[in-house]
Amino acid sequence: HNFCESCNRVRLTCTGQLFMCLGQEDTADLRAPVRALESNDLLDRAIVDAIARKPKGHDFIIDRRNRPAVGRHMSMTGG
Repeated sequence: HNFCESCNRVRLTCTGQLFMCLGQEDTADLRAPVRALESNDLLDRAIVDAIARKPKGHDFIIDRRNRPAVGRHMSMTGG
C-alpha cells in the first residue's frame, strides 16, 4: 500500500547523506554543515531544506517482472 502521504521517515547514512525517501535517489549532504564549526545554523537550514524536498510519493515498482526504480539495495542505505 502507498502510505507516502503520511510518511514522516528519513534515513541518515554513516557518510552524512540524508535520504528523504527510500524509494527515491535524492539525498541531502549533511557532512559539510556538520563539519562547519561556527554554529548549527547551517545544519538546521540543510535539514529544513531537505525535508521541504521530501516527495509526496515513492518510485518503488512492486512487481517482480520489472527492474526496481532505485538502483541500490536497502542494505546500502543503512540506518
